[in-house]
Amino acid sequence: MRPGLLGLAVLLIALGGLGAAFAVTSVRATGTYLAVARAVEVGREVGADDLVTVQVAGGQGLSPVAADRIGEVVGKRAAVSLTPGTLLTMAQLTDDPLLGSGQQQIALGLPPSEVPARKLSPGDEVLLVTTPDRNSDGKGPGTRFEATVIDTATPETGSVVVYLALANRDVPAVVVLAAQKRIALVLTRAA
Repeated sequence: MRPGLLGLAVLLIALGGLGAAFAVTSVRATGTYLAVARAVEVGREVGADDLVTVQVAGGQGLSPVAADRIGEVVGKRAAVSLTPGTLLTMAQLTDDPLLGSGQQQIALGLPPSEVPARKLSPGDEVLLVTTPDRNSDGKGPGTRFEATVIDTATPETGSVVVYLALANRDVPAVVVLAAQKRIALVLTRAA
């Protein structure tokens, strides 16, 4: 027998043993985690139907949520947009209310042509700008009110209802302006 072939055989046996050890270690490190099954927008509550369990081998450096913690996850809101097929982490979730301290929620019904994006998402920042009164010359600058989108709805009437978090001090003025149809909605930052 040739010494070169004998050395090659020993090397292949050693590599096979290392490969088997790696495979056993990887299987042992496999865990069951939560992944996103369907898109969840910022601010929306996460439901059990939004999640799926997956087996992940290894995962060093990752901090996914273990599947047995689903009870802690369901009912929390998405702090960021959750994309299908990604592992879920607790940093992507929040318990913080959508309405902050000193804010109230209002609803604006707008025709689709006056909504600044095809779809507004919770967390989008908008600016409400007053439009001129029909009886004025319209030369003065409009008043601006900052708001955050909480949710939207499209009822059968064809209008778009935008639910906004607005500072308490701004609510009376915005309600009056909305009733007079003298308010424009401008998207300033998408969530």
